[in-house]
Amino acid sequence: MEDYLESILALYQEKGYVRSVDVARYMNFSKPSVSHAVKELRKKGYLEMDQDGFLHLTDEGTAMAKRVYERHQFLTDMLAGMGVSREVAEEDACRIEHVISEESFEKMKNRYVLEQ
Repeated sequence: MEDYLESILALYQEKGYVRSVDVARYMNFSKPSVSHAVKELRKKGYLEMDQDGFLHLTDEGTAMAKRVYERHQFLTDMLAGMGVSREVAEEDACRIEHVISEESFEKMKNRYVLEQ
């Protein structure tokens, strides 16, 4: 679900609006998969859909999307800075961002910033 929130945030920043079909294209997922995810995100209070079918992150959804996006960007940059190819760094960051604890992420971020 975090990937969906992150994608919706990125699309909104890029286009100024987001529809389910935009998310499906962006993530290269089927429309039914996105429809199911949108339904779940709405149930959990992370997302709203207006009468025209446009998706809007709630405050809680925006906060979570920004948290995941920050992790993704930081981990990608850190790995690339260590010499990992940008493509592999992106893929690995996407995996790591969902499983790393808040404590470990904060320590890693603080250590990396101090070394720069």
